[in-house]
Amino acid sequence: MKLQIKEIIEILKQDLPTLFEQDISYDIYSQDIYFSDPVNKFKGKFNYRIIFWTLRFHGQLFFTEIAFDLHDVSESEENTILATWTVRGVLRVPWKARLFFNGYSTYKLNDEVLIYEHIDTWDREPGEILRQFWQKGE
Repeated sequence: MKLQIKEIIEILKQDLPTLFEQDISYDIYSQDIYFSDPVNKFKGKFNYRIIFWTLRFHGQLFFTEIAFDLHDVSESEENTILATWTVRGVLRVPWKARLFFNGYSTYKLNDEVLIYEHIDTWDREPGEILRQFWQKGE
């Protein structure tokens, strides 16, 4: 089982840094995956695919630069993987507003060693992140 968790960690390490440019691997997630972050909550792999499509679409539409900096991915406790990250970008507006926030993703694995739960936690409130859109960048 450890080897399988290591494989999932490697897939996450490959997928997450490029999630704004290309799709992720969905075969490591259960059909009934539950996702939650400060603005979304849903269940099901179809909805999970949509959230990643939406991230790519909005990333390209609203940003001249957008990055998902992955800092660490590791097994934090049995059947739980923790990924720490930063999202940063430059909005496609004349004042070049900058987006920046840190967060972490907690992934829970079931007996089939598939991710059945993905919870994102951010270091600031969604409203504070949204206010960055109106601040002048460098």
